[in-house]
Amino acid sequence: MILTLLGISVIIFVLLRIVPGNIADILFDAAGMVSAAEKQKLETELGLDQPIILQYFNWIGALARGDFGYTYVSERPALEEILPRIPVTAKLAGLALLFSILFGIPLGVVSAVRQNTVLDYVLRLVSLSGLSLPSFWLGLLILMAFVQYLGWIPIYTEKPASLWNELLLLSIPAAAVGFRSSALVMRLTRSSMLEVLRQDYIRTARAKGASRWAVNYDHALRNAMLPIITIIGIEAAFLVGGLIVTETVFNIPGVARFLVEAIRWRDYPVVQNLVMFIAIVVVSVNFLVDMAYAALDPRITYED
Repeated sequence: MILTLLGISVIIFVLLRIVPGNIADILFDAAGMVSAAEKQKLETELGLDQPIILQYFNWIGALARGDFGYTYVSERPALEEILPRIPVTAKLAGLALLFSILFGIPLGVVSAVRQNTVLDYVLRLVSLSGLSLPSFWLGLLILMAFVQYLGWIPIYTEKPASLWNELLLLSIPAAAVGFRSSALVMRLTRSSMLEVLRQDYIRTARAKGASRWAVNYDHALRNAMLPIITIIGIEAAFLVGGLIVTETVFNIPGVARFLVEAIRWRDYPVVQNLVMFIAIVVVSVNFLVDMAYAALDPRITYED
């Protein structure tokens, strides 16, 4: 995990520096400056005149000390800009993941148990639609439907009065994002269940007179859970940094939308720290999924 994060930090730092234009150019042009001496002074204040290796070690050393620097645009500590946005994105991602689990797993089980029936074909068509429709386009359709039939736009105009109101407001974009995730979970659940349902021990359980519920959920689903847990973990990691368009469409002041604004302004501390935060979440989720394997499947052990 540490080696992976170090490699990601190098890639983030280098790629951000090779993108045309930098924060000094943007601030210089925005302020209407014309003097090259003023631009040189600005680059010195921002530390951009130092060798790139030194800039990297200064950043990674400060990050290790918990110093996230300050944003060049608002001239506030970067942590003060990032922290208020993390709970918003976490709630949106959590609701989308909950939506995908509550709908994806049960419908996948039903589709597998009722293989090649009309219900199975309908569910497969719905899942294929979920994988084919871009979430931002579905979000726009939802906004148009709300305006047309309810005369209301479900977007952030001001901070919701209560947590319940905020969750209700976030549930609409979460459903738009979770529709795709639920479709992916449903298809993987179906394929994994079909593979398990063909095993000998399933036929043995049926021959012993086990109920359909016990066969499908206690025997089959438990043994089909490992690939499902994997895809849920991948989706959870994806949702943290993959909500850029959704947050923009629904005007949600989250981490992903703020990251796009920071990239446009070449606000190095914010971009670097946000991408590192997303990388840490992705790596940590993958680690937790690996550890969950041992808890869910007694056949798996980890040895030194």
